[in-house]
Amino acid sequence: MPSKAILIILDGLADRPCREFFGETPLEAASTPFMDYLARNGICGMQSPLGTGFTPESGPAHFEILGYHPFRQYYPGRGPIEALGAGARIKEGDVAFRVNFATMKNGRIVDRRAGRIADVSMFEHDLSMEIDGVEFILKAGTEHRAALIIRGDDVSENLSDSDPKKEGKRPLKIKPLSKDAEQTAKLVNKYLELATEILEKHELNRERRKKGLLPANTILLRGAGRYRQVESFRERYGLKACCIAGAGLYKGIARHLGMNVINVEGATGTKSTDVEAKIKAAKAMLKRYDFIFVHVKGTDLYGHDGDAGGKKAFIEKVDRALQALHGTKSLIVLTGDHATPCSLKDHSGDDVPILFYAEDMIKDNTYRFGEHECMNGGLKRIEGKDIMPEILNLLGKEEAIE
Repeated sequence: MPSKAILIILDGLADRPCREFFGETPLEAASTPFMDYLARNGICGMQSPLGTGFTPESGPAHFEILGYHPFRQYYPGRGPIEALGAGARIKEGDVAFRVNFATMKNGRIVDRRAGRIADVSMFEHDLSMEIDGVEFILKAGTEHRAALIIRGDDVSENLSDSDPKKEGKRPLKIKPLSKDAEQTAKLVNKYLELATEILEKHELNRERRKKGLLPANTILLRGAGRYRQVESFRERYGLKACCIAGAGLYKGIARHLGMNVINVEGATGTKSTDVEAKIKAAKAMLKRYDFIFVHVKGTDLYGHDGDAGGKKAFIEKVDRALQALHGTKSLIVLTGDHATPCSLKDHSGDDVPILFYAEDMIKDNTYRFGEHECMNGGLKRIEGKDIMPEILNLLGKEEAIE
């Protein structure tokens, strides 16, 4: 019986049949000899991260998969998680938004990612300020992303978004979603006006314009939430845990749950992330940790781009990297947090394939790791909340019910 587990989440892994692959999904069309080996020698099924038919966002899906069910009881919202992922020092009671740096022209958003600007850390100082006794603290994340922390007495998280979520539209005014949020909404709108003025005149944006690049001349806010501490992963399960991820959201989730975040060179949270380095780091961490959570973002990015060929090739790249785990004698769990079908270029409520592999465990008749094969696996259909109990069962740490 294994004593340690590696949970690998390929973001947006699941898909729908693609014409490019004559009705197969990118996972099914991919050459994945190691994933198929794990499937043949383990047990497979399909999982609904939030339950049948729900289209998950990554944050809630991860909370369910990591056993914090129902997620609404534990999930503080995207803002605080992004702040933690960016390495911000967030305090109990702080309110936070997730931030996109964007390009605005004539009052309308022309690019929600400011031309995929590579780094926004140079804006942190200029966009951190105090307004009427309330602190606004900007912390840069990955590429165009950042987090905005709002700290002060009686600040409210009951706020709408300013992000219109489509190019060609004007940024939205922050609206209070409750009576007690009216003052906070006014302050945030004032902050947004000042931030846009500062960015429009910023030296870096002058340089970007000279180079023919889109300026990062405004910010868009969404996902307001209030930070509150929760029971740590170790307290909950008795497992010493770490996380290996590139993107800030997943580092933030790990930090929120008390996991140690292992920084791996080349782990960028982008399509070019060094998957091999992440898997080798996970294998090395088995010496120090009982539970290793590995997140890989690229599958989701190719799905959002509608690039089925790119998603297939990336899955093959992951398969080659996973071969480093052969012979570790640990429990390996492989799944996704949601489907991102290339035909939709967005998340969907489709189920996600999942496999559990360990030496000398009961096997089913699955011979390949893919959507159609896993539908007939021994696990049948489970939900995200069922994954941690099954991991504990296979580690011999399940609780008996009397």
